[in-house]
Parts: sequence; C-alpha cells; structure tokens
Amino acid sequence: AGLFSWHPLLMALAFSFLMTEALLIFSPETSLLRSFSRKVRVRAHWALQLLALLCALLGLGIITYNKHLNGKGHFVTWHGLTGLLAVLYASGQCAGGVLLLYPKLMKNWTLAKLKLYHATSGLVGYLLGCASLMLGMCSLWFTTTVTGASWYLAMLCPLVTSLVIMNQVSNAYLYRKRSQH
Repeated sequence: AGLFSWHPLLMALAFSFLMTEALLIFSPETSLLRSFSRKVRVRAHWALQLLALLCALLGLGIITYNKHLNGKGHFVTWHGLTGLLAVLYASGQCAGGVLLLYPKLMKNWTLAKLKLYHATSGLVGYLLGCASLMLGMCSLWFTTTVTGASWYLAMLCPLVTSLVIMNQVSNAYLYRKRSQH
C-alpha cells in the first residue's frame, strides 16, 4: 500500500486542486489574483498547470510501476483508461497552451480563436480528469477506505468544481461569443 498510496494523492492534487486553481485564476468572482494584471494571471495559470501535469505524470508513473511490481494488468478498468486518457490529454493541452504564450507561431489563427479553442478543449480535459477521479472513487480500494457520508462528500467535490468551471468557461467564451454575432 506504500507506493500505491501516492497515486491517489498525486492525482487528486493534480486534477482536484492545482488544475482547478489554475482555471479559477481567470474567474472574476473567485480568483485570489483578480487584482493582478492579465499577464501575471496567465503566468500563474501556466505554472499551476505545469505543476498539475507533473503531479499527474508522476502519479501515472507510480501506478504503472506499482501494477508492474504486483503483476497486475495496466489500464484495464474504466478508471485506468480514463485516467490515462486524461493525463495524455492534459499533456497535449499544455503543449497547446504554449501556442498562446507565443501566438505568432500560429500565423493563420487569431489570438481570440486560439484562446477560445484552448479554453473549450481545456474544459473537456478538465471534465475528463474529474470523470477519472469519480471513477476512482467507485473502485474497491476507495469504497472500502472511504464509506458513508464521506464517500458522497468526496464524490460531490469533482462534480461541483466541474459545474463551476463549466460555468466560468461558458460565461467567458461561449455565451459572450454567441451574443456578439
């Protein structure tokens, strides 16, 4: 249980805390950095997302190694497959975010379009990460470790944060863009 216990900790840190905080940086209602310039908030977003990705990659590496040590199958559950996809997606999303730091690399795209696509595809990746967390909470290990009302409260966390982040991205990009047409 020693090596395994790092996996849920790192994945929860990556997808529940760091990634959520990185996205909330742009919320006018909830960000602790709302008084800072957009450039500072973008850099903080970038740093938090990079930390989230590093935690997720480390968590993925640990669970893969732990499965190898114990002779168990890799990525054979919905949680495992969704988790792998979430980490790979987050890696791609971080690479795509670099294009926003250097938009001149994408000559045929406007900065507004790049931001819209990055935000909406980032939302998909965030929801994928939350889905993987929720599937992990249905695992035998989690349901025997966390029981009763605590399980329901744990399950509510990614559900509620998903709704908050969906609302934020929708308000910032989707609804505003529709009303401008």
